[in-house]
Amino acid sequence: MYNGIGLQTPRGSGTNGHVQRNFAFVRPGKKDNIHYRSEDDIAKLDAATNRQPNLEILDHERKRKIEVKCAEYEEALESQGLSEEEIQKKVDAFRSKLIGTNHQNGNDVAKDEYGRPM
Repeated sequence: MYNGIGLQTPRGSGTNGHVQRNFAFVRPGKKDNIHYRSEDDIAKLDAATNRQPNLEILDHERKRKIEVKCAEYEEALESQGLSEEEIQKKVDAFRSKLIGTNHQNGNDVAKDEYGRPM
């Protein structure tokens, strides 16, 4: 006997006393337990999914792109055979130009590779 189900003893019943669950039985669902989302819940979910971008990460990405351009410019100058001092001066001027143009035209608004604000 299992949880009060089945025979007290299988002796004389012609079975071994094994009790199985009926997998063919489909239990009716409770329609009273359905919870629909309210307007407040939907507003909270929308606010959580549409967060503002982290300004520190955007600033880091902007600085990284500037440094990549400076490294490419430095490699181009090295291939031309310029001295280290000349290369460093030109790269510093190029970096200050990039930082200045980035601050002036975007007002610190991050942009993707096509120039669109993110």
